[in-house]
Amino acid sequence: MPRDSFAWCGNSIGYWAERRPGATALTDATGAALTYRELDAALGAAQSALAEQGLQPGDRLLILCENAIAAALSIFAAQRLRAWAVPLNARHAQREIDAVIAHSGPRLIVTTDAVSPEAAAQGSRLGAFAVPAFARFGASLTKGPAPGAAEPLSQDPRAQVAALIYTSGTTGEPKGVMLTHDNLNFIAGRSSEMRRLTPSDRIYAVLPVSHVFGLASVLNGTLYQGAQLDLVPRFDAEALARALAEDGITIFQGVPQMYGRLLGLAEQRGGLPAPSLRYISCGGAPLDPGLKARVEALWGLPLHNGYGLTETSPTVTTTQIEAPAADDSTGPPLPDVELRIADPEGAVAPPGEVGEIQVRGRLVMKGYYRAPQQSAAVMTGDGYLRSGDLGRVDARGHLYVVGRAKELIIRSGFNVYPPEVEGVLAAHPDVAVAAVLGRKTADGNEEVIAFLQPRPGRTIDLAALGAHAAALLAPYKRPSGYRIMQELPTAATGKLLKHKLSDLL
Repeated sequence: MPRDSFAWCGNSIGYWAERRPGATALTDATGAALTYRELDAALGAAQSALAEQGLQPGDRLLILCENAIAAALSIFAAQRLRAWAVPLNARHAQREIDAVIAHSGPRLIVTTDAVSPEAAAQGSRLGAFAVPAFARFGASLTKGPAPGAAEPLSQDPRAQVAALIYTSGTTGEPKGVMLTHDNLNFIAGRSSEMRRLTPSDRIYAVLPVSHVFGLASVLNGTLYQGAQLDLVPRFDAEALARALAEDGITIFQGVPQMYGRLLGLAEQRGGLPAPSLRYISCGGAPLDPGLKARVEALWGLPLHNGYGLTETSPTVTTTQIEAPAADDSTGPPLPDVELRIADPEGAVAPPGEVGEIQVRGRLVMKGYYRAPQQSAAVMTGDGYLRSGDLGRVDARGHLYVVGRAKELIIRSGFNVYPPEVEGVLAAHPDVAVAAVLGRKTADGNEEVIAFLQPRPGRTIDLAALGAHAAALLAPYKRPSGYRIMQELPTAATGKLLKHKLSDLL
């Protein structure tokens, strides 16, 4: 479909229900499968049920979920009512869930009980009850404990909020990012176009729809083009390997840790057949060139890379099918997205110079919910979003991300960008994942500390790793200390949670 075919989230479902009514739209781990016609009907029933339970335009619907048809129905039903969908991974700690409930003030809460013991436990705690339109897909409803007032309604999809996504950023403090219907449809249209998505595609969706990439690009983008989406609640390398071999999966989008586990399984089995696979991409964390090369050798496909953040709905740049990157570039901006690199004084940096990544266009959020000062602080006077990320743009206009501004380590007056050091460490055959942080020293300097997760079945020899780092890194970039952990802390998306590691410094 052309990139601007639909004004409101969910319009694509009715479109394809008329034109390809018998084509499969969604499947999930409960064994359920819905054609586009069935999905459209189920969506109408869910919308009516929510309205009967009191959900009105401008209200918030909290969706405590893992990937399932019930989660997708809840999101689109809320959006059709012009309520705000607030998807939240059910595996968050109770304290985190209660903080989001208190901040967002939902009128109703949906829990995807059948695919998530954590969601079921939260529903039980909050007083869940059965409603047929949701119970048939393994979900329950709960009344919000302290619903807030409805937010103003707009008939403009550029102003009407469709989803409120909570993100911890690098600090661990949650912020509610308001994304409009136009934000999400902009990304759905352009990101699916970049993947050359067609109705014949079948996508394996394990990236959580409670995260902006899983919501906008994977869920919305797939249904935008009338393709099939297999919703999977949790990543399991063996389950994915079976699906790739047997189910005709054509597209897989993951995070580096997922690809690392697939490579480990491929080593054990002598390969992983994927006869229909045509497009793979990686996001959520810096892409190590060594990992990229091993994945590309496994399937003979380019591993595409991109850059985005919740506040940009999320995709800003992505590598191109017709010209895949041979290095760790995240590609050029999407069509109709403006990007610039700003120096510390706010001036545009020349090509090749590192500065803050700033973004302008229809992908930029409406703002942070109930935080006007925070919203204003991340916007420039001429409408660019200040990402807080550091990057450089080459002469072709392709973006290279070098790290978070807040994570920059200054050691003896030299700048150390953690992704560079992490990439070198992760290239060692014993290391699966590396996370690098700075630690203040008594003399006011900073030292580089590396947290390491070993590859399955391997033991990290720190002397050998130190020699590896010494051969590839300048002295000021080399870690002063190493911490080995069997598993580094990650979010449900697979993104490393560095703020939790900072507590261990």
